[in-house]
Amino acid sequence: MTTTQQADLIEVITADHRAVESVFRELESHDGSPEHRRKLVDHVITELVRHSVAEEQWMYPAAREHLDNGDEIADHEIEEHSGAERLMKDLEDVEPTDPQFDALVGQLMDDIRHHIEDEENDLLPKLRNACSDEQLRELGQRVLEAKKTAPTRPHPSAPDTPPANRIMDPGAGLIDRLRDALTTR
Repeated sequence: MTTTQQADLIEVITADHRAVESVFRELESHDGSPEHRRKLVDHVITELVRHSVAEEQWMYPAAREHLDNGDEIADHEIEEHSGAERLMKDLEDVEPTDPQFDALVGQLMDDIRHHIEDEENDLLPKLRNACSDEQLRELGQRVLEAKKTAPTRPHPSAPDTPPANRIMDPGAGLIDRLRDALTTR
């Protein structure tokens, strides 16, 4: 991709997937201090929340609009997001020296890897076939923009479908970024 060409939805989503997988591999190595592992988990939670919010705001509505079984696919993906978000919320309060920490991290990695596989083998190819290049580029830019104002912490009870999520997420994101700055997260 040239620097003047806009990233499309599929490129943006798969780049996020690869970045998360890279952190997962580092976590699986069990290298570093407990504090380092905590920082890695906090980082991956932030990235997963931002990614999920952007998908819920733009990619899943596009699936609903452009795919014959888009409602079914989007509902399934959102359900997976909800489960992962509850795990991430649980992880926030577990010390990295607690044996439950590694168990929760392992479950999160398994769930996210399954989710990535679903998206990359089913949803993304279907969207590639159903949407024009221009639509995919526009969606890619919308996802990138949504990630800038998205929450950085899990909010399992927050709305996950438009229009409510597009209204509420930026406010939660602002509060999360303030909390992150105050706690040096």
